[in-house]
Amino acid sequence: MDLFSAYQTDGFYDEMFASEGAARSHYERLQRRFAEMGPGEYERKQAMADQSLLTQGITFTVYGDQRGTERIFPFDLIPRIIPADEWARLERGLRQRITALNLFLADIYGPQRIVREGILPEHYVQSAAHFRPALMGFPVPKGIYVHVCGTDLIRGADGVYSVLEDNARTPSGVSYVLTNRAAMRRVFPRLFARHRVRPVDDYPQHLLDLLRRVAPAGASAGDGDGPAVVLLTPGIYNSAYFEHSFLARRMGIEIVEGRDLVVERDRVFMKTTRGLRRVEVIYRRIDDDFLDPKFFRKDSMLGVPGLVEAYHQGNVSLANALGTGVADDKVIYRFVPEMIRFYLSEEPILPNVPTWLSSEEEDRAQILEHLPELVVKSANESGGYGMLIGPHATKAEIEEFRAKIIANPRNFIAQPVVALSRAPSWCGGAIEGRHVDLRPYILYGGPDDITIIPGGLTRVALRKGSLVVNSSQGGGSKDTWVLEESEDPEQTWVSGLSQSQSQGGQRQSQTLG
Repeated sequence: MDLFSAYQTDGFYDEMFASEGAARSHYERLQRRFAEMGPGEYERKQAMADQSLLTQGITFTVYGDQRGTERIFPFDLIPRIIPADEWARLERGLRQRITALNLFLADIYGPQRIVREGILPEHYVQSAAHFRPALMGFPVPKGIYVHVCGTDLIRGADGVYSVLEDNARTPSGVSYVLTNRAAMRRVFPRLFARHRVRPVDDYPQHLLDLLRRVAPAGASAGDGDGPAVVLLTPGIYNSAYFEHSFLARRMGIEIVEGRDLVVERDRVFMKTTRGLRRVEVIYRRIDDDFLDPKFFRKDSMLGVPGLVEAYHQGNVSLANALGTGVADDKVIYRFVPEMIRFYLSEEPILPNVPTWLSSEEEDRAQILEHLPELVVKSANESGGYGMLIGPHATKAEIEEFRAKIIANPRNFIAQPVVALSRAPSWCGGAIEGRHVDLRPYILYGGPDDITIIPGGLTRVALRKGSLVVNSSQGGGSKDTWVLEESEDPEQTWVSGLSQSQSQGGQRQSQTLG
């Protein structure tokens, strides 16, 4: 039985099929392999992958779930495949965007040229929830604000990619990219090699190298391999704690909580059984507000008293830097194309989704008139929360958002409903189309020092008809395959298989489980 025999694209842009029954050229080999499987074999392979993820404890936390916080992150076996030329264009666009965002943050905490020249209204900056006026003029190590960024991409009915949002504070999800890939290698080793898929396993090493490069001037040799780096986590109850511990282990660095660190003479130290040990770089997974009770929220029990002053004195580097949340604001997002033109004198390679601002009187009138047709988002919410999808909302929900917009227009934007592209997914015993997005991860050490993980995290809305891909809202994920270019496919398959085997041997000593 061909698992795709009853598959329907339903008029959506489909990642795998150009039309009913006709796979896109880069999916043809995958289609043939899956067509050979019956439901029984597919479910056995899915069970193998699920068991692999379960053994490693691949979980996320749903806040407010009274039935229990920990859930296994759903994983769909049918990968998303991106051809080399398509990925090359995405890489160029992502490089351009992360460079402009860093220039914007350096400017907005410095001379504010973009405000003075009328490109971005000052009141939008001043009213941004995560803008930190107290950080104006703060020296930032190497001048880099966003070291790690997760930029969410979507594409609609025309198949064109656009940027949905940038995650410039503490983007999560990259651990799923790595564990998804490991699961796929175990289940489909030969198919994986024959597709000449670019590796993702070296991301932790790239991240560690970047963190060491942005250490303060005059940093010590740390443990002998470079400056001393730690990962700062809020603790085991944080939704991304699995990722924190996973990345720390893969990088070979300590994972610490605020209580494990102390500041003395404006220097940061980690408490150990052998006494205090100097820390020079902190990969922090705690938002600004909770990082230092002396500088931000005084009631925070998660942070390190005195950390901001140590940072200000240039004795410790933070990744990402303080104050980056202003670039996450969905109102500020509206102006990123203008940032690219202003700072780089280039046209944006990747467009934004059309966005209307409730704080603009003309836009607000149009939003309120067309609420049932629009997606409305809170400027600073994430995870699919604080959002209205007009066509799927009740009258009561629409009126509730109408009141919120009128009461606090600065806090809301509106966008058209984008018919997100779909990809085949295993749903209740059959393969059906489900909406997807893509979150690539970008490491930034300067305009000439940018590393982008090939592909990133494909999130899939497993609920039928849903456009919300977030795990907290019923979403799952897929492995994302970026294909290599090669004039000699057979040679590339062999080298790809050898590389996979080599990396697989390393993982035995590096990964959890």
